[in-house]
Amino acid sequence: MKATAMAHPIQGLVKYHGMRDDIERLPYHDSISVCTAPSHTRTTVEFSMDHEEDTFIVDGEELDGRAYERVEAVVEKARSKSDAAHTVYPVRLESENSFPTNVGLGSSSSGFAAAAMALAEAAELDASKGEISTIARVGSASAARAVTGAFSHLRTGMNDEDCRSERVPSNLHEDLKIVVGLVPYHKETEDAHREAADSHMFQARNAHIHEQIAKMRDSLRNDDFEGVFERAERDSLSLAATTMTGPSGWVYWQPATLAVFNTVRELREEEDVPVYFSTDTGASVYVNTTEEHAEEVEEAVADCGVSTTVWDVGGPARLLDEDDHLF
Repeated sequence: MKATAMAHPIQGLVKYHGMRDDIERLPYHDSISVCTAPSHTRTTVEFSMDHEEDTFIVDGEELDGRAYERVEAVVEKARSKSDAAHTVYPVRLESENSFPTNVGLGSSSSGFAAAAMALAEAAELDASKGEISTIARVGSASAARAVTGAFSHLRTGMNDEDCRSERVPSNLHEDLKIVVGLVPYHKETEDAHREAADSHMFQARNAHIHEQIAKMRDSLRNDDFEGVFERAERDSLSLAATTMTGPSGWVYWQPATLAVFNTVRELREEEDVPVYFSTDTGASVYVNTTEEHAEEVEEAVADCGVSTTVWDVGGPARLLDEDDHLF
């Protein structure tokens, strides 16, 4: 009846944008990402008759409104797949993040992935990672990829059998270092996804994305660092173009974001450093480089006036021991 799980957030490489189904959160097209570690979310869930009602707490704050509804959707998805009698009882869910949230670093992906993993265990589901990814997906499509971890591919589809995440084999995790340039700026990812299809750039992005998915998978399988992260950099520009040309004209990048972009390009073009920038929906920047150049790159990014940290590739969502319960 009680379980705790941990998951790592994702950095989008070929990012999804827009949903054909807002309830099941079925994206218009495929997407590929890489999980980042040691950043993580830890979540404990418990079904119990001792609880008066479903309660969700994240980083010490009880959720309400839309945030509550999104977690409730994941809980109900897990309940619908379970035959365990105790899932009719109210559930308590508590979650803690080890990194800043709502700044473009994928906290919803790790949050819903950890929740889905813990819920599957507490609901006594005999489910594979792919099946659990469909539970996480109704909270955030990116969370499906955080369930399977490392380099993962979420396929589009109209049902759970098709729209689920799978790992893409690659050895790039052995040398990849991700320098994070933190630019704290509030963003509304869900709103951006909701209006993506109203951008005049949307159809062009959709026509372009299928070839990019195929090329990204090939580059990952061939451990082609330049192919993977040059494509991720260009996809970040494509995503932003679609977002900025939607009805609300969302512009998430800040002056510090652009400063990091320029620094990355200078390192690459003038000093021949293998380094590429990437952003999801937000102002913070992922700077992808190799272990050999990580220190040099971090110093250059920090000189842009932003806080930095260096992350590695994270694995799949996993269950933790009873000693790790949050309550």
